[in-house]
Amino acid sequence: MSTMLAQAQDHCTALGLRLTPVRRRTLEILLAEHRALGAYDVLKHLAAEGLGTQPPVAYRALDFLVKAGFAHKIEALNAYTACVHPGQDHAPAFLICRNCQSVAEADTAPAKGRLGDAARAAGFVIERTVVEATGLCPDCVGEAA
Repeated sequence: MSTMLAQAQDHCTALGLRLTPVRRRTLEILLAEHRALGAYDVLKHLAAEGLGTQPPVAYRALDFLVKAGFAHKIEALNAYTACVHPGQDHAPAFLICRNCQSVAEADTAPAKGRLGDAARAAGFVIERTVVEATGLCPDCVGEAA
């Protein structure tokens, strides 16, 4: 966690961004959880620590982290998870466990595969993709067996 926080601070410094205490703590919360959290889940942590009680506090921090490349929004869950490749331009795929709600980030390049081929054939330029797969993580598969 300390390495990721240091990378985030360095990235912010290089770009002239401010990693405020609320933004930093929000990133720490996402890094510690290893699963996707909704804004209200994050807000509960922040409120318990005296860092804000109103929803905009969490939403602003999460929005900053997503725009800065430190977190991703998981559309299917309307939740957020820490990025495992902060500051890098990448196209992640999210593997979401339907049982425990853990989220794993896998690197992928959909614009270079069949989707990219189809887009190029149609004259379309892909700017952003969201790939989310739901299933069972290794721990939950083991429990089900």
